[in-house]
Amino acid sequence: MTWLLDLDGVVWLGERPIAGSPEAIARLRARRERVVFITNNSNDTVASYLAKLERCGVPATADDLITSAQAAARLVEPHETALVCGGPGVAEALRERGVRTVRDGPADAVVVGWHRDFDFERMHAAFVAVRDGARLIGTNDDATYPTPDGPLPGGGAMVAAVSYAAGVPATFAGKPFAPIVELLHERVADAAVVVGDRPSTDGLLARRLGVPFALVLSGVTPGDGPALEPRPERVAPDLATLVDQP
Repeated sequence: MTWLLDLDGVVWLGERPIAGSPEAIARLRARRERVVFITNNSNDTVASYLAKLERCGVPATADDLITSAQAAARLVEPHETALVCGGPGVAEALRERGVRTVRDGPADAVVVGWHRDFDFERMHAAFVAVRDGARLIGTNDDATYPTPDGPLPGGGAMVAAVSYAAGVPATFAGKPFAPIVELLHERVADAAVVVGDRPSTDGLLARRLGVPFALVLSGVTPGDGPALEPRPERVAPDLATLVDQP
């Protein structure tokens, strides 16, 4: 069976692995469980994510990783033009799809994802293309992004700026939306559980896949409580504790 693990807030915070997570993943693999990592953070390339996992003591291959950038690329047809308002991971996924990428000018679609160089010029380029008829695609709608020093504005905040300026709603691709659900159905036949730190994304993804949701409190959700929706089937302080639960 396959465990679907979020990365930010489950395996690491920023550049720091969460204590016990690499060892917990090794225990799962020793039990012959497959582990697939699913991230809504579209900024990095696949190679960058695999290198970061390796630095954290978690060897992985491209088959073990699914990103919101890959899901977003499925919403653009090969040979179309997409304006990239995102990081290298978005550009990589679009190019692998056969999409021509630009940083400004006319486009069939604008793909917005989390990136550190989002500024007025990037927002303006995306706004102009959407105003002129480009489809607006968000890699994800997460409001925040967890780090060791507290949350940062997330990809959803950047999409919202472009959407509000252009007066056009975005179509979202990452957790928990249909494009990434379809991608998971294609690549993972035996999902057993979704492990994440955000009920609104990881929990809803689990519901749409028809598998249990395990909430860890090492990321953006500080504690269990009646307001959590959807309600997780399991709650643990971190991945290591979750894996060792009976």
